[in-house]
Amino acid sequence: MDQKQFRVLILHCFLLGKNTVQAKQLLEKCYGDSAPSETTIKRWFADFKRGRRDTDDAERSGRSNEAVTSENIKKIHKIVLNDRKVKLREVADIVKISKERIGFILHEHLTMRKLCSK
Repeated sequence: MDQKQFRVLILHCFLLGKNTVQAKQLLEKCYGDSAPSETTIKRWFADFKRGRRDTDDAERSGRSNEAVTSENIKKIHKIVLNDRKVKLREVADIVKISKERIGFILHEHLTMRKLCSK
């Protein structure tokens, strides 16, 4: 069960008039160790008491992740398949994104890893 679904359940407990301890006990009874912590439940109860009713994540400040796009992933995949010995720096220069993002895309999205033999 994901965070959003747990938040909906916490809101449901709040609307039923339960307190945080009762909500924690109910969630632990049903979901065991995967239930949210008491601190999380208290934080959401406090938000609901202030009038919040949505369970979505709040918008965060900061730069959006523009580098990891399907277009860039395809470009990187094509470059690496054409030349397996290409360096991260070289790919970063071609695609015009940081080498850290290139490494992230290779490892997380393309599930490629570095193999070396000496």
